[in-house]
Amino acid sequence: MSRGRADETNASESDSGESAPESTDERLLTGYSGRLLLAVSLGWAAIQSGRLALSPLLPAVMADLAIADFRAGVALTTLWGLYALGQYPSGRLSDGLTRKSLLVAGLALVIVGFGALASAPTYPFFLLGAAVVGLGAGLYPTPARALVSDLFVERRGQAFGLHTASGDVGGAAAAGLAVAALAVAGWRAAYLPVVAVLAGVAVALHIWGREGYTRPAVDRGAVADGLADARATASRLWANSRMRWLLLAYALFAFTWQSATGFLPTFLRDAKAFPPELASGGFAALFVVGALVKPISGSLGDRFARAGVAASALVLAAAALAGLLVATSTPAVVVAVIVFAGGLMAYPPVMQALLMDTFPDGSMGGDLGATRTVYLGLGSLGPSYVGFVAGRASYTAAFAGLLGCLLVSAAIVVGLARTE
Repeated sequence: MSRGRADETNASESDSGESAPESTDERLLTGYSGRLLLAVSLGWAAIQSGRLALSPLLPAVMADLAIADFRAGVALTTLWGLYALGQYPSGRLSDGLTRKSLLVAGLALVIVGFGALASAPTYPFFLLGAAVVGLGAGLYPTPARALVSDLFVERRGQAFGLHTASGDVGGAAAAGLAVAALAVAGWRAAYLPVVAVLAGVAVALHIWGREGYTRPAVDRGAVADGLADARATASRLWANSRMRWLLLAYALFAFTWQSATGFLPTFLRDAKAFPPELASGGFAALFVVGALVKPISGSLGDRFARAGVAASALVLAAAALAGLLVATSTPAVVVAVIVFAGGLMAYPPVMQALLMDTFPDGSMGGDLGATRTVYLGLGSLGPSYVGFVAGRASYTAAFAGLLGCLLVSAAIVVGLARTE
């Protein structure tokens, strides 16, 4: 079923009854296309804000539910792991169902999941809420990006720039949301505005979206076809030795990234004696800095060897992390966090371009979904690792282990560049 621009024209027409020209249809902030772009972007920002707010809230959650570091890490791994598992099937489903069907279903699951997190009386209930959030969040981003692609052709780059930036905005907002909730009403209150925004987005997409709803086929033939397609994709990717090494490099980065986003505020409070507000500010720096450096690193990757830019970003992140581990003064810690964020966030745009260069044109969409499942899934183990090591040694020891991940990832990328 095609989801092309022909079905997504602007509702506004001239007085003569003729449709407006194509160039005016692609409005970023107004009209049919603008309304849907803002809705799906706001939904993604809210999902990111709710998921990432869990990191600065984690010490309060651990105290309230009486859980140790490892169990907190398992909850984060559950959330991110199920999100990763949803990447490949959501990509395939987005081509067979309407975008609206997957978007609203994903939002509904996330709303239920966040509600379960906010009301969880025990750790098992909290873990269930994290699982539901992960499942719902995994359904959302692929059809959201597909819808943006449907709506925009001439201004597609601008539209994707706005949409992807909404994720960084949500990450930065997560820190402020956590600080405000802890100061006023406790950690559970942080999810009330998130649920309200997500519900509003779901209603907006239901009303504004011109597509109907479709149900996925669940007969044996459809399941068999899906499994056969997944096996074929896995075999094709595994047969490419360059792809195997690229996936390992990206998985090591994702392991570090999800460890840092999961426990950086707790690390700053435990190892550096930061107050909650300052620790949350350090967490927000990851996304504020990321929004600034990502366009720059992407541009550098277009001008110079991508592998060299990617490896340089990882070495910078590793050096900053080493400095963070040994820093004792507040200014030194703040500078180290900012530089660490710059190196860490400069990596994905260049590395994703490297991956896309490796995919065959005929299977690029499915291959992208499959690789995201792999590296995000392996990366989701990071929070469990940090919780385990921190519970038996210290957060400093846990974060020291991330240095090795960054350096090995950099070495792999440099090695691939030399074999080109």
